[in-house]
Formats: sequence, C-alpha cells, structure tokens
Amino acid sequence: MSELAATIAGLMGRAKTDLAELVAIPSVADPRQYPPEECRRAAQWVADAFTEAGLHDVHLAETPDGSHAVIGHRPPPPGAPTVLLYCHYDVQPPLDDDAWTTPPFALTERDGRWYGRGTADCKGNIVMHLTALRALGDDIPVGLKFVAEGSEEQGTGGLESYVAQHPEQFLADALLVCDTGNAEVGTGTATITLRGLVTVVVTVGTLAGEIHSGMFGGPAPDALAALIQLLSTLRDPATGATRVEGLDCEGTWEGVDYDEERFRADAGVLDGVGLTGTGTVADRLWARPAVTVLGVDCPPVVGSAAAVPPTARARVSLRIPPGTDPAAARAALTRHLTGAAPWGVRVSVEDESAGAPFRAATDGPAYAALGRAVEEVYGKPLAFLGQGGSIPLCNVLAGTYPRAEIVLMGVEEPKCLIHAPNESVDPSEIEHMAHVEALFLRAYAASGSRGR
Repeated sequence: MSELAATIAGLMGRAKTDLAELVAIPSVADPRQYPPEECRRAAQWVADAFTEAGLHDVHLAETPDGSHAVIGHRPPPPGAPTVLLYCHYDVQPPLDDDAWTTPPFALTERDGRWYGRGTADCKGNIVMHLTALRALGDDIPVGLKFVAEGSEEQGTGGLESYVAQHPEQFLADALLVCDTGNAEVGTGTATITLRGLVTVVVTVGTLAGEIHSGMFGGPAPDALAALIQLLSTLRDPATGATRVEGLDCEGTWEGVDYDEERFRADAGVLDGVGLTGTGTVADRLWARPAVTVLGVDCPPVVGSAAAVPPTARARVSLRIPPGTDPAAARAALTRHLTGAAPWGVRVSVEDESAGAPFRAATDGPAYAALGRAVEEVYGKPLAFLGQGGSIPLCNVLAGTYPRAEIVLMGVEEPKCLIHAPNESVDPSEIEHMAHVEALFLRAYAASGSRGR
C-alpha cells in the first residue's frame, strides 16, 4: 500500500463520522416539507469542514432561488492549473418512511454498507472531497475552486443562474462534477453523457361534461380511453420501444455495457416481466430517447361514478440523448401527440420543462490524468458510461467555460438506490474515489495544463 493510500485508509473513521453528522441534517430544500434552517445548517457544516481542510474564504452565497451555495478557493502554486470541485448538500426527501429499514436521517451500518438519505447522493461525495484534501494536507499541487450547491435536487436553477452572474468565481481548467459514480463497485468510471429532458402535459377533451355511461356510453367518446390509446402510440406495440415520429430512436452506445441481469436486479424488475425496447441495455439507457408517463389525472377508482369521462390528462417525460436538440424533441413530441389523437378528440399539449443533453470531451489532459489515477487505484482502465438523469449545471459550465474539461465522477453506483428508500453507500467507494481524486490532482498538476 502506498503512503497516500495508507493515509486515506487511516482517515476512513473520520469520514464515517463526517457522513454521520451530515446525514443527521435533513437538508431537503423544500420548505413545504422541511424547515429551511436545516439546509442552512448543512451549508454551514460544509463551510466549516472545508475551511478546516485548507480552503480560503469559504462562505455562503445566496443564489437567485433563495438557496445558499457554499463557495471557497485555494490559490494555485505558480504555473499550476486550477480545478473546480463540485458537490451538493441538499438531499431528496425520504419518500416512504415505512419503506426504510433504518431511520433515513441516521447513518446505519449494515452488511458492509452505510445507510441513510444522502449517504451517496451527494453527501458521500462531499466526504470524498474532504478525505482527498485531508490526505494531501498542505501539499495540494493545484489551485482549487469549490462549490457545494443547495438546491440541486429541486431543480430550481439557483446555482445555474448564480454561475451566469458570477462566472469569475468558478473559472478553472478542469471541473470535477462529483454527483455521479461508478458502473459498479470496484470499477472506476467517468460519466461522459447525460440525457436531456422534455416534459409536457397532454390534455384530451371529448365532452362538455360527465354523462351517464349507461345512457350514453358506447357512441359517446371516452376521454380516458382516448388518452390511453394516444399514449400507447409512443411505444412499439411488440417491443415497448419508444417511438416518437421525427426522432432517431435507434442510437447505439460505445462505452461500457450494462449487463441485462444486473440491470434487472438494480431496477427491481419483477420476475417474468420483460424489459422494453431493443438493442443493448446501454443503447436504450444512454443512446436513445425514452418516454415515460409520469402521471395521469382521471377519476380515481375509489369514488368513481358510472359516467363517461369528458377530460383526462397525462404528464409525459421524454429523456433525450446527446445530439438531440430539446426544442426539436419537444416539437416532435407535440406533433406526435396531436397527430395521433383518435376519433377527432381535442388535444392540447402544454410545455412544462426542457433541458439539454450533455457530452464531455474526453481527449484532454484531465481525462488522461484521471485514467492514470483510476488504473493505479482500481487496477483496470477508466470506464465510460452515460447517465439517464439530467444535471443542467453541466451545460451551463460547458457554455461558460468552453475550454475547461468537465469530469463527472463520484461514489454512487447502482446498489446505492439514490432517490429511493434505503439509500446507501459502499464505504470502500468513498475510500477508493478519494484516493483517485488525490492522485488526479497530483497527476493533473504534473501535466501543467492551463485549458481555460
């Protein structure tokens, strides 16, 4: 074991204490669910910890959505590049408390994993940063910029707007966006693509009002049945693959594959239920559009009357791969929904939100340094994967700093169950990814890159 690896191993007890303290703070950035003071308390914890770890002028900055970003820096040695370290301290709500085996806001060790809301997404990445910086001590060979976002899980855009207003605060040669993770435990991975997102609400109208199904049902058009038939056209009837007229739905993925059986286990697919679509799992996840019906407004089963529904609506999400323009995807989805309406029913489509996909350039010195660090820690080459989720900040950073390299990495992996009950992290991933980060900072400094 190298001296650096031994130092990091010796810091893991402190890492566990750090994570326990952070997880105990219910920093859900939704005042309807948790007091805003909890996010402020988490932000101050982060500020104090990174001040102690050697950053300068660490402070809380209010962003346009009212959340507080934690911002700090450390000047570079002469001629050295600067690296931005990103993370976020806000977390998803616990969702169903009864579904948790242990309390969501108490770090609990079980079967070698640490459980609790935020252990992986993204407080585990905060602890990864801290552990790497503590291991390096005063021997940090690059300049550092640091930002911890306070409303990432709410998607309200506070930090994106703040970056646009204060670009000088985040200027760096390489940007480590640590809110993703490895393809599996023990495989060092960089996420190089993020799917974009288009969300619409489609409403179907057929009648002036509810009418008795016994007296009028049959010839009277049922709005809910029309909506069901309309939504069914978004998928191939044989395979379930997404089919939106005007969009390329046959892309292929060239990075690391995603084993089908492991995907079934990770996603909790029930025995006997087939996966939808064709091609590899990675093709379907990271290289092709994917439609999901997120919700439907219609009469509930309990309390429903013997009446023909006059209106029904659905919230439809379309994830889009890199290379697909969100405006074009939204237009294609709208055309498809309006054009596929059965029986001449009235259809309206309301735009709700849109976000652009992202693809990282991987041929620069930051990725070369990361590859060397990963190979030393994990004993095998750096893997590349995509991610189904969207991180709008990445496109803001790419547009603001076009010459900087953006690296998405972290401690999350499929067994973490981020956003779900019983979220957890494998502590070995915190240890190993902190080692990767520390080695990366050394290797990147040695490259002498100044790509801003």
